[in-house]
Amino acid sequence: MIRCMAIDDEPLALQQLVAYINKVPFLELAAQCQSALEARAFLEHDTADAIFCDINMPDLNGMDFVKSLAAPPLIVFTTAYSEYAVEGFRVNAVDYLLKPFGLQDFQRAANRLRERIESNVPSVGGSSTDIQDDVLFLKTDYRIVKVSIPDIRYIEAMSEYLKVWIEGELKPIITLLSMKKIEERLPDYFMRIHRSYIVNLTKIQEVNKNRIIMDAQTYLPIGDMYKEAFQAYLNTKFLGK
Repeated sequence: MIRCMAIDDEPLALQQLVAYINKVPFLELAAQCQSALEARAFLEHDTADAIFCDINMPDLNGMDFVKSLAAPPLIVFTTAYSEYAVEGFRVNAVDYLLKPFGLQDFQRAANRLRERIESNVPSVGGSSTDIQDDVLFLKTDYRIVKVSIPDIRYIEAMSEYLKVWIEGELKPIITLLSMKKIEERLPDYFMRIHRSYIVNLTKIQEVNKNRIIMDAQTYLPIGDMYKEAFQAYLNTKFLGK
């Protein structure tokens, strides 16, 4: 069981958080607090494996509270303000839930907590505290997720949304973003090959006429506007007669 604390200054939000914790079989509620000061007092005489913590609270906000702990447990931040996301990941938070979030989003965060504990990855205050240049933060549903850029296989445009396909994941991350915006943030081993596709060149398995084969089930078309640039890339890598 993972002993959890729920911290939120809004009574209804705290009540919902406690209800979600009680619905997850491997979570156990250790304490529920309406302020960071109350939570700090609890931790002076007891322990918790994880904290679900609101950020915007009076007297002491959740971010400063977590930073003040000498040996903090694992943290999942909950807030209505997405601008705290990057700062949240700087302190190595396990997840970041944007209010209002549902049980499914909470369950995903809980699963991440369990995975982090099982893998013995350091919690807040560990050595992994810097934002790296090879990551992106993408908003999906009520969460902001950290994505390792080298793990992106390809990106697919879908009306006003993007599907970001990640290595090892069966479903894409769906985010409200333009191709132009994400293209500006990608390194040079990504290439636009079609009006609707950006591909990680290191993930290509085969090129067959006017399509790129990523795996046995994934074939991406090469658009007419992008053929010349893609062929130029191939020529720099091609060996043979």
